Amino acid sequence: MTENPHRLERTNESSAGRGPGRTTLWLRVALLAGALAVLAFSISPGAQAATGGAESALPVAAEEEAATTETEGVTAAASAFNEAELSFTPYRIAGASWYGGKTMWGRSTACGQVLQPTTIGVANKTLPCGTMVKLRYNGRAITVPVIDRGPYVAGREYDLTEATKDALGFPGVGYVMSNH
Repeated sequence: MTENPHRLERTNESSAGRGPGRTTLWLRVALLAGALAVLAFSISPGAQAATGGAESALPVAAEEEAATTETEGVTAAASAFNEAELSFTPYRIAGASWYGGKTMWGRSTACGQVLQPTTIGVANKTLPCGTMVKLRYNGRAITVPVIDRGPYVAGREYDLTEATKDALGFPGVGYVMSNH
């Protein structure tokens, strides 16, 4: 038996103009759906809590929110979270040490302050004077201004004053988490 040549032509013509077959199309759709699902689950509301970005923020009670005024057409009671909870601060690891001591107290810093044992601040070579830097170490956090230039030791980005070191519980030389 010979096959009908017109039937082969019709089959070739119909598949040639369509593009990919049904199996290929379903595989592409399944792959796209899987990729979107992975993306949706990776950007979940709890994702920033795992990085420690909003751990210090506490929810504001609904009664307190209801007492606040209307902002931008939306009442504050409509939201269960305050702005601090929704913000996220990325941190990175930075080498640090501390500086000070009796020989340095009473001297002026590069930014014009007088260094005392109670002076809160850090020294950095590149950040402008007065830039607020958030530092974290072993669960403690502090926001301090840049008050001096330094450190001039390879691998270190910050020199902490004695008061900053004590507030963080920093041992003297090591690594801190920094937002700059």
